[in-house]
Amino acid sequence: MGVEALEIHGGRPLSGQTRIYGAKNAALPILAATVMVEGTCEIQGVPDLQDVRVMCEILGHLGAHVERRGDTLIVDSRGIRSTEVPLHLMRQMRSSIFLMGPLLARFGEVTISKPGGCVIGQRPIDYHLRGIRMLGVTIEEQHGFIRCTCNRLMGTTITLDFPSVGATENLIMAAVLSDGQTVLENVAREPEVVDLARFLNRSGARIEGAGGGTILVEGVHHLQGCGYRVIPDRIVAGTMLIAAAATGGEVELLDVESRHLGAVISKLREAGVEMRVEPDRIVVLPGRDYRGVNVRTAPYPGFPTDLQAPLTAFLTTAQGISVVKEDIFEARFKHADELARMGADITVDLRAAVVRGVPRLSGAVVEASDLRGGAALVIAGLMADGETRVEGCQHIDRGYQQLEVYLRDLGAAVERVVLP
Repeated sequence: MGVEALEIHGGRPLSGQTRIYGAKNAALPILAATVMVEGTCEIQGVPDLQDVRVMCEILGHLGAHVERRGDTLIVDSRGIRSTEVPLHLMRQMRSSIFLMGPLLARFGEVTISKPGGCVIGQRPIDYHLRGIRMLGVTIEEQHGFIRCTCNRLMGTTITLDFPSVGATENLIMAAVLSDGQTVLENVAREPEVVDLARFLNRSGARIEGAGGGTILVEGVHHLQGCGYRVIPDRIVAGTMLIAAAATGGEVELLDVESRHLGAVISKLREAGVEMRVEPDRIVVLPGRDYRGVNVRTAPYPGFPTDLQAPLTAFLTTAQGISVVKEDIFEARFKHADELARMGADITVDLRAAVVRGVPRLSGAVVEASDLRGGAALVIAGLMADGETRVEGCQHIDRGYQQLEVYLRDLGAAVERVVLP
C-alpha cells in the first residue's frame, strides 16, 4: 500500500459554511473514563479519527464492547477483565496513558508501556506517576513497562508542578472511586478537563472546581451509564479560522464554543483579521493586509500550543516581523524548515521563531512530521502560488477528520493521493 499525501492547488480563498465536530482531546479521556462505569455509555459527537479508533481498539482488547453509530460511540465496559494495555497500541497513541487512572480505580492494578504519539519534544509522564503514587499506588518500572498496584486508592492533596492536562485528567479519574476527598492543586483549566468532569458528574461522580486552579473530588462507590455529547473541537475551529483568514476568504463556523477560543480570536484581531463572533458562531470576513504579531504559547486560557504551528504559517505573509515563542513543547518548530522550502523567512532559536513576512509563498513538496505541523503545511499550501504536496498524512489524520473533504466543501482544491 502506497503512502498518502495531500495535493493542494493554492491561491483560492476559502468560502462558505462549515460545522465543527466534537473534540478529540475531550473524547479520548471520556472514553477512558467509561472503564469505571457500571452500564452503557452513549458518547455523542466523537470524531472518526485514528487516535479514537486506537482507543476503541484498546477498550475492545481489555474486554469492553464498543459500537459506532454515526458520530456516537456506545461503550459497555462491564466485560473488561484485562488490566494490561497492549504494547503495540500504546505505542501508537500517547492518550492511552489515560487508562491508567480508570483501571487502577476499578481493578487496583494496571500495566502499561511508556506511551507514543507525535515527536514534538519531551512529554514526561512523571506528573501522572507522582500523583498516582500519592493516592497510595505502588509503581514498578522495568524493561519499558510500568506496573501500578494498590489495595485501595486513598484521597489526599496533590499539587502539580505544572498544570499538565493529561495528569490533571488522569488524577481526576483515579480519585473518583477512591476513599475520601482528593484535592488537586495547580491543575489544568482547559475546556477538555471541564468536559471530563461534567461527564463523570453525570455518571454519578462528585467533582467540584473544574476550570479553576483547584479541583475537589469526593470519592464515590460506583458510576452508572449515561448519555453525553463532547464539546466542539476548539483546535479544529482555530485551524479553520486561521485557514480562512490566511486565504482571505469568508467562512462561517457553526457549532463552535467561541469562549474557548478567546486567545486565538484576540491574536487574529490584533493581526488585522475581522470577525463577527457569537457564542456558537464565528464569521471570518475577507481580508488581506495583515500585520505581524508576537505570540507566546501558554496553558489555557493562554494561546494554545496546538495552534502555534498554524498561526506561524499564517504569519509568513503578514507584514513586518513576528516573534513566536513556544513555552509548552521544546521541539515544536519542525514545520519551520518545511515552510522555508515554500519561501517563508523563518529563523528558529531554541523555543522561539522570528518570522519576517514575505509577499507570497510558492508551492513545494513538504513533509509533515507531527499533527499540528502538518496542519500548518496545509494552510501554507492553501496560501501558496502553484501546487503543494504535503506528505505524512498519517500525522494529520490523527487530529483532523477527512481534512481534504472539509476544505473542499469550502472551495479549496485539495486531493488525497497515493504515492508510488
